[in-house]
Amino acid sequence: MTIKKPLAIKQPEVGRIIHDLRLLAGLTQEQFAPTLGVTYTTINRWENGRSTPSPLAMEKIEGMLKKMGGEGQDLLAKYLRN
Repeated sequence: MTIKKPLAIKQPEVGRIIHDLRLLAGLTQEQFAPTLGVTYTTINRWENGRSTPSPLAMEKIEGMLKKMGGEGQDLLAKYLRN
């Protein structure tokens, strides 16, 4: 059995990828928060580099990026190439 590890993106990139993902989805921080099961304040903290998402939240973010197809893959490549 293989255990899948969530994306290993560090700040400030994790804040940027969340911001870009949210904008691609056309959502405000308030609208985006429920899709990850967190509050607006949490999204704001992530985007501004004051905290980082939990492994579970990162799995959800990765899943959202993959479901977006090409645009999501472009974001993954942009932030994982470093």
